[in-house]
Amino acid sequence: MHPQLKSSASMGNNKNSIIEFPTSPQPVIVEEITHYTHAKHPLIKVNLPEVFTCTGCKEYGSGKRFACQQCDFQLHEFCASSPPILQNHPLHGQHQLVFHAKPKQGKAGISWPKCDVCNKTTKGFIFRCRACSFQMHPCCAMLSTERNFPVHPHTLKLLPPTNTSSSGTDTGILCGECKKMRSGRLYRCKVCDYHLHAVCAKNFINGLQGIPPPEKPSKFGKTAQVATQVVIEFVGDLFEGFGETIADYLLQNIGRGRRIRRSRTVNN
Repeated sequence: MHPQLKSSASMGNNKNSIIEFPTSPQPVIVEEITHYTHAKHPLIKVNLPEVFTCTGCKEYGSGKRFACQQCDFQLHEFCASSPPILQNHPLHGQHQLVFHAKPKQGKAGISWPKCDVCNKTTKGFIFRCRACSFQMHPCCAMLSTERNFPVHPHTLKLLPPTNTSSSGTDTGILCGECKKMRSGRLYRCKVCDYHLHAVCAKNFINGLQGIPPPEKPSKFGKTAQVATQVVIEFVGDLFEGFGETIADYLLQNIGRGRRIRRSRTVNN
C-alpha cells in the first residue's frame, strides 16, 4: 500500500481525515498535422533552439516548427499554415496573392526571382500576384505596414519601395539592427531617426533574432575541392598498374601542394 494511503487509513474514525492520492501526470497535448507537401509522414509541432532550413521556403529559422520524426523535413510554423489565397494584404492590397509551393524559375535557370519585401531570392514557398510581378516569402507576409518590434520602443512604419519596378535598390540608409546599408524594404520610426531593414525585421518572426544564420559554403571552394578529388582519383587509377610506390608519391605531392597553397592563403 502507498505510504500516504496507509497513514490516512489509520485515521478512519476521524471525520477530518483526508486520503491523499498521488498526483496524476498531466496529459501532454501534441499538435500533429499532415501537410500536402509531405503527405507520407505526419508533422509534429516542436520548439527547438537549433537553426534549421525550412523545406518549404528554403530559408533559415529557429524555435517553433513542424518537423517530421522519420526524415529531415521541417517547416516554419507560418509556412505550414499558409492559406491558399491572401486578400487585401497590407503590403499588396490592390491584388490578391496566391500561394505557390514551387517558385517561378529564373531566366534560363540561372537566376532566381527575388522577394519584393526583403529582396532575398525566392526558392520555395511563395505568395505571388497574378495581376503583376509582386511576390513575397510566407515570412514576409507576416509583416505589416506598421508594427512594434522588441528592438525599438516606438512603432515602426514601412516605407514605400524605392522605385516602382523593384525594391532591390540600395536605400543608402543605415539599419539600426545590422548597422549596414542594403536593399529591400525599410521600416522607419515616426518618433526618432531609427530604421530597420525588412530582412532584419523577419528575424523577429522566424526566430533568428540575435542568432547568426549558418554561413553558406563558397561555391568556388566546393568546385575546386571536387575537381581536385577527381584528379586524385584519376591519377590513382592511372598508376594502379605501375605499383603503389609511384602512385603514393604523386598523391602525396598533390596533397602537399594543397597544404602549401592553403598555408600561403592564411599567411596573406
